[in-house]
Amino acid sequence: MSTAFTPFSTTELMPQEEKLEIEQKKGDLYIGIPKESQPSENRVCLTPDAVGALVSNGHRVIIEAGAGELASYDDKEYSEAGAQITHDQNKVYGCPIILKVQPPNLDELELIKPKTVVISAIQLKTLKRDYFKAIEKKKITALAFEFIKDESGGYPAVRSLSEIAGTASILIASEIMSNCNDGSGLMMGNITGVPPAEVVVLGAGTVGEFAIRSALGLGANVKVFDNSINKLRTIQSNISRPIHTSTIQQKHLLKALKRCDVVIGAIRGKDRAPIIVSEDMVCKMKKGAVIIDVSIDMGGCFETSEVTTLTDATFIKHGVIHYCVPNIPSRYSKTSSVSISNIFSPYLLQIGECGGLEHAIRNDKGLKNGIYCYHGVITNKSISEWFDINYMDINLLVF
Repeated sequence: MSTAFTPFSTTELMPQEEKLEIEQKKGDLYIGIPKESQPSENRVCLTPDAVGALVSNGHRVIIEAGAGELASYDDKEYSEAGAQITHDQNKVYGCPIILKVQPPNLDELELIKPKTVVISAIQLKTLKRDYFKAIEKKKITALAFEFIKDESGGYPAVRSLSEIAGTASILIASEIMSNCNDGSGLMMGNITGVPPAEVVVLGAGTVGEFAIRSALGLGANVKVFDNSINKLRTIQSNISRPIHTSTIQQKHLLKALKRCDVVIGAIRGKDRAPIIVSEDMVCKMKKGAVIIDVSIDMGGCFETSEVTTLTDATFIKHGVIHYCVPNIPSRYSKTSSVSISNIFSPYLLQIGECGGLEHAIRNDKGLKNGIYCYHGVITNKSISEWFDINYMDINLLVF
């Protein structure tokens, strides 16, 4: 019995395609670390240990002489770790990857070559439209470490620096209260027979949590205010001890402010920090009480707040001492530098293993989230709305 021959269809005769995985090739990075130019910036992006890890993995690091001095790292330590030290800014800014704490200013952008990768903080409230126009013109790919997400969806750099700011806020308040700084002469607490200081914390986020931990550790009484019941519940759980918590109601807040010795402002907002404490409320506080406005980089949550600097940190208004420095972690430059370096170095090693930033952001959505300008195209919606600049979704450019 014969079987009828069935001809192949046109589709079956066409060449069949097969997707093959392309092997990623490791790339050698060439990283430039310039000295920070902003007067109040004492941090450096990478510690000598982090530089040593990068160099041992085949990467090159060139660092401007003196870049780590204010963080207590000298040029010799970087040189011994394998970095090249130079006094020539042009050499540093000529690298394909620039690593900074503060975003480069317009003069520094002039030194950067086209199509360079710039990794830094962004600090939107301190920048102007000219900055973004300059990076667009040079087709720079810019990554803000505040925008990088981890596997859990959190922001590791923001959390790390918030931990420092929260802990530091209590240490600073304790220092300001001493007689050496014309303060009230109070200690936080833990002295037998002496009533502890009263501390009010506005905001139950990371800054608030670490301010509470430090204040309790020094023996103070703490009251925390936030309009998020979930955050207040989380604080109670994380602290593992009962503390006074309350939603922000003017009557209860004013009562606490009248009695407190220190108040920490740690409330953030989308575009600007909301003003929680009015000038009239500040007038009713104790003479010699201390306000630490950690939210000042977003406008401050006290009506009486005015931006101060590390060299001229405090002012007195209505008898209340105000500390409104926007860059508190820089006061503890070595700790902050180690913290930033711990975040940067694994990502840099990852970028090298993937064969460059282009491949790394394809594989890591959290790292991709840090990109706010891709080859001169603004990819962050908030920047677009804030500065009235056209933008394009990063996922339409990188896929």
